[in-house]
Amino acid sequence: MTSTPDVLSCIQPTADLHVGNYFGAVANWVKLQQTHRCIYGIVDFHAITMPYDPVALRKNTRNMVIDLLACGVDPEKSILFVQSLVPEHCELCWILSSQCSFGDLSRMTQFKDKSQKLQSESGDDYISAGLFFYPVLQAADILAYRASYVPVGKDQEQHLELSRGIARRFNQRFNTDLFPEPKPLFTQTPRIMSLAQPESKMSKSAGPKHYVGLFEEEASIRKKIKSAVTDTGLPAAEETMSPGVANLFEILRACQADIAADQLQTDYQAGQLKYAQLKGAVGDALVALTEPFRRRRQALVGDEAMIDQQIRQLSEQARQIAADTLNRVRKLTGFPKSQP
Repeated sequence: MTSTPDVLSCIQPTADLHVGNYFGAVANWVKLQQTHRCIYGIVDFHAITMPYDPVALRKNTRNMVIDLLACGVDPEKSILFVQSLVPEHCELCWILSSQCSFGDLSRMTQFKDKSQKLQSESGDDYISAGLFFYPVLQAADILAYRASYVPVGKDQEQHLELSRGIARRFNQRFNTDLFPEPKPLFTQTPRIMSLAQPESKMSKSAGPKHYVGLFEEEASIRKKIKSAVTDTGLPAAEETMSPGVANLFEILRACQADIAADQLQTDYQAGQLKYAQLKGAVGDALVALTEPFRRRRQALVGDEAMIDQQIRQLSEQARQIAADTLNRVRKLTGFPKSQP
């Protein structure tokens, strides 16, 4: 694929994917590539807006490529790129910054939330300017490929609206229709909560007992599910399901184990559900889901040189599209072409 894609979506290179990441984003990526022209990015430049370790960043970026390939992102159907290997993102970000106001960025709620969290965790008043400015880079990530749709959750809707506003302002300022205003692609994705604190979203930062890694061994998965919080006693028929039990059912249905989920929910409504049965079914479903991923990942891990070569080849495909966009932008904004 060398033409502009229909769908663009990106992910930061975290240490490891967990099942919440998979059900919330990656499973949708795999599904979308069956019906759309997709381009997916690992945005390592975004990862440096918070405190980070350079060695870990490089390792995590490679591992994220491996993980996504193991989960079913297919280079024959989609482009998978690493952001730092496509320098056009940064140049476009700078040009687009002239079409974004300080007030636009000041209204971004994620900056406030992340900066407050960082200060409370570190006790340091230092907040990177990149944390404030990164929505413009995010807009460049999207507009570089002139994608029509961006899969987003509600927490990212504000940033996508900023990208739409920048595209609109650029088009008006330079009398062009170069940038489509990217539309949100809202898809139904399960919201997987912490196993130990089911009122909170599943996250690795909370500790090992809170999440299930996408490539964990079977014994570890079963142990974590067995220890998952449920509740005490049997609920009355009119009472709502406790967060812990609801989360286990959500995981079970996300694994497409609907027959087991329906039977267990019938038992629950009748006051006959034993949580050991529910946890056993969830463990079975997660093992069945993750075992093929784990097997494919093991086949990819052995050859780092091959993976690095594939990363560069895929990123070069993305760069061809981004470079074409940037040359058009340069012409419109008064700069010489960057490439012949």
